[in-house]
Amino acid sequence: MEFFKKLNQLLLFKKSNLLIFFISWFFTIKTNAQSLKGITGVPDTSYTTFSAWQKTLKDFPAITIVHGFHYPDVMEKNGITYCTVNHRNLLIDAFSPKKKNAKLLPAVIMIHGGGWRSGNRMQHYPLAERLAHLGYVCFTPEYRLSTEALFPAAVYDIKAAIRWVKANASIYHIDTSKIVIAGFSAGGELAAFMGTTGNMPLFEGCDGNTGIPTNVAAVVNIDGTLSFVNQESGEGDDSKHTSAATYWFGYPKKGNEVLWEAASPLSYVSGQTPPTLFINSSLARMHAGRQDYIHVLDSNHIYSEVHSFKPAPHSFCLFNPWFEPTVKYIDDFIKKVFH
Repeated sequence: MEFFKKLNQLLLFKKSNLLIFFISWFFTIKTNAQSLKGITGVPDTSYTTFSAWQKTLKDFPAITIVHGFHYPDVMEKNGITYCTVNHRNLLIDAFSPKKKNAKLLPAVIMIHGGGWRSGNRMQHYPLAERLAHLGYVCFTPEYRLSTEALFPAAVYDIKAAIRWVKANASIYHIDTSKIVIAGFSAGGELAAFMGTTGNMPLFEGCDGNTGIPTNVAAVVNIDGTLSFVNQESGEGDDSKHTSAATYWFGYPKKGNEVLWEAASPLSYVSGQTPPTLFINSSLARMHAGRQDYIHVLDSNHIYSEVHSFKPAPHSFCLFNPWFEPTVKYIDDFIKKVFH
């Protein structure tokens, strides 16, 4: 596998603990058979904005779905190929202000959720439109889900999306020093992973504008886990049904804890991690590892913010009354970190 070939490139890294960590992981998982039962080739449509709304309505009867805004001052381009993997075109959508600006603009790459198995980039069109209306260039990439490819394919894809945005910065009038990676749920985990593993050879992948650095300037994590092995994490309980993370890794947590820890953003947070905004629901399991993560940021004098909606469902950012406060938290945070 290309992933394991990349393991040798970690020798370029000075963090010997990471090298030992991955070598032990490599030899652990090579002795076990990876389950491919989750790769069905059939899209999983179980998580949609409407299904989440129906599920949440009982506890929050006043909520409403946030639909598209279609602002006249926002230009929208859909279905752009940002990378091709094994003859498969990966698509991204771009939302940008129509008005020409003398200054280069910050960009926000928004990653959808759905347990690394379901969900769709179009679920965040309203947020992308709203941010573009506020003066940001916003992108919504798709990535390979666990019905198509297992970890770390999604990581490779989002890294390729970051490189594509940087490669096309002049087209969209983007300041490449002000790129924000944001995500909700599984997308929040991926966003944090991008922020903590920028330019780490093992996770860069080999497709799409290789050679362009993948570091980002800020992270927005909306209810995404930071650790798969933290005691608060809900992933890995396969007693009733296969958990989303088990499908994504192809290995259960028990006996493969090294792999599950290796896939956790918390394993890589450091003095190089960018400022991070956490926006959370009232579900503790959706921000597992957050305090440990923030402790590392604080010890390195890296700015972070935490905002929690209580009470609020996991999918709060898709609904009113939480959508507008979420947008304001993101806007205020970006303005603060970019002065």
